[in-house]
Amino acid sequence: MKLGYKNVGHLRIRDRMDVTKPEYIERLKACQCLMFSGGNQLRLSSIFGGTDFLDMILQRYHEDKFIIAGTSAGAMAMSTTMIYEGNAGQAHLKGEVKITTGLGFMDDVIIDSHFEKRGRFGRLAQAIATNPQCLGIGLGEDTGMLITDGNKMEAIGSGLVIIIDGHDIRHNNIADIPEGNPISIENLKVHFCEKGNGYLVKERAFLPHAEVSTIIKSRAV
Repeated sequence: MKLGYKNVGHLRIRDRMDVTKPEYIERLKACQCLMFSGGNQLRLSSIFGGTDFLDMILQRYHEDKFIIAGTSAGAMAMSTTMIYEGNAGQAHLKGEVKITTGLGFMDDVIIDSHFEKRGRFGRLAQAIATNPQCLGIGLGEDTGMLITDGNKMEAIGSGLVIIIDGHDIRHNNIADIPEGNPISIENLKVHFCEKGNGYLVKERAFLPHAEVSTIIKSRAV
């Protein structure tokens, strides 16, 4: 994990004891931006989950002009519902996608990274089939989403962000089939967002011109 503190600095947090260090807590109080690096999203949630350190981050995010960012696993851990494991080649089979609780900076979304390069459409689709109230956000390489107020999103970078919307799913067999069987879903909606396109999570509306970047200094994740 990286924290901005005057100049860019790194916090070498490796276990739950590290997040109790007074010097790290003081740096968190002083910084204006926090970034979670990649690696293992389950490691992030198991280290920070339920700690005063995470509570402080959440409080600052909701009450201050405080920016939270993440890359790779760090991006995947941003949401309340989080994919922590899933073989892309077997993701069309029930049970091959594992879900747990993430860091909780944003509700009603599930984020996946390296989306196109690693062929992860199937695993995000299965995650949405089991959680249709959530919106799937698939991040391509050199691509991200700027998000304000947990709702308005703008795609940035050179690639695509793919949105998977399960709100209007009709047929969905995932609750009725045994583990290892193929899933079947009807009316799953997909949106492709290039740089400048956006999406409203609560309204489930595509935005040809999002323009979130003009207000990104107020707050983003």
